[in-house]
Amino acid sequence: MKTMTQFERLKQKIDSRDMVVGVVGVGYVGLPLCIEMGRAGYHVLGFEVNPAKVDALNAGTSYIGDISDEEVATLVKEGKFEATGDFSRLAGCDAVSICVPTPLNKTKDPDISYVVRATESIAEHLHPGTVVVLESTTYPGTTRDLVLPMLERSGYRVGEDFFLAFSPERVDPGQTTYTIRNTPKVMGGVTAACTEIATRLYGAFIDRVVPVSSTQVAETVKLLENTFRAVNIGLVNEIAIICRKLKMDVWEVIDAAATKPFGFMPFYPGPGLGGHCLPIDPLYLSWLLKSLNYNARFIELASDINGKMPFVVVDMVGDALNEAAKPLNGSRVLVLGVAYKRDIGDIRESPALDIIAALQDKRAIVSYHDPHVPEIVVGGRTLTSEPIDDARLEAYDCVVITTDHSCFDYQAIVDRARLVVDTRNATRAVTRGAEKIHKL
Repeated sequence: MKTMTQFERLKQKIDSRDMVVGVVGVGYVGLPLCIEMGRAGYHVLGFEVNPAKVDALNAGTSYIGDISDEEVATLVKEGKFEATGDFSRLAGCDAVSICVPTPLNKTKDPDISYVVRATESIAEHLHPGTVVVLESTTYPGTTRDLVLPMLERSGYRVGEDFFLAFSPERVDPGQTTYTIRNTPKVMGGVTAACTEIATRLYGAFIDRVVPVSSTQVAETVKLLENTFRAVNIGLVNEIAIICRKLKMDVWEVIDAAATKPFGFMPFYPGPGLGGHCLPIDPLYLSWLLKSLNYNARFIELASDINGKMPFVVVDMVGDALNEAAKPLNGSRVLVLGVAYKRDIGDIRESPALDIIAALQDKRAIVSYHDPHVPEIVVGGRTLTSEPIDDARLEAYDCVVITTDHSCFDYQAIVDRARLVVDTRNATRAVTRGAEKIHKL
């Protein structure tokens, strides 16, 4: 009788859902992935180093805005999902997805220490018939040149004993139209067999998996997607600065340009880039290219422009107060919204934090209000979200709209505020008080 290969065994396990899947890193990317895998019928283990998060998940409580307590509790009750801090349980997993952070360090070089630690844990417990998929955004070559050699130290052969692939995460916090299930998923394996088995694994819970020729291609896809956005946002941010100097409304210019049905795609300016992707991912590519003696000028220029936007906003606040015969020094400023995008509580890389710090450096008295973010730390100091009402709004010298949450009543804000600096065009529908509004 012919002996069944690990590839054939895995196909059977995937098709029958008789397998345990581990997810290392149960955050904004990992937890939604756990939920979809559990719904598809896999038995999911979420590996997390924070004991408080492990306890919360096992009690059926979510700490991610896009995932409800009910979704977690249902899978826990059904025995389809469990969180754990015991990484020795990786030995019982048939597949493992790595969803750990990949930030930049202080010199803007890639920090892949989380990927290294996750891979070390997997390598320690690797066994024949394991699929490993890296989802953490990184530079091209990471999967092949870093992760693969660590796993091969076991003596197992990739594509035969174990299977390794890269699949870039495409999670968009706050997004309700496109979820993990209906967002196409790119998949590139170290070998053709790796691509095929990883595609089959993810195809159980994702409508369309898009196979590509290599892990390097898959890694570069993610960087292209976010570099495309970052560069275009950098361009429109510069257009906003130009329009301000020419005393034109950049939002009117963009809206008019967007009527062209071909050759133009509207992007919008703002106070700077935030989130876990756009401010960081393009720099992974430019960092790698420096080692090849090439300067990625578009990426570096866009990063420079986007990084300076918080200071453009501070200059706007100063100019608005100056027109009202008030100095920035000593003025009471309310920053409205500190999350990096509307209707979520995520403050990672939020430009609002830089704006607050810069205003404080100018000796303004700064407060903030954000119903999604009860507390922040700026310059080593903890600030709490201030309640706002008519009397409080009237007491501020300037209100700066940095995040356009849908819960804000912008007409009421303009009615009560003395001055408004609007970095998001949130006041576009306001019908009274236009003379108070200073737009980016």
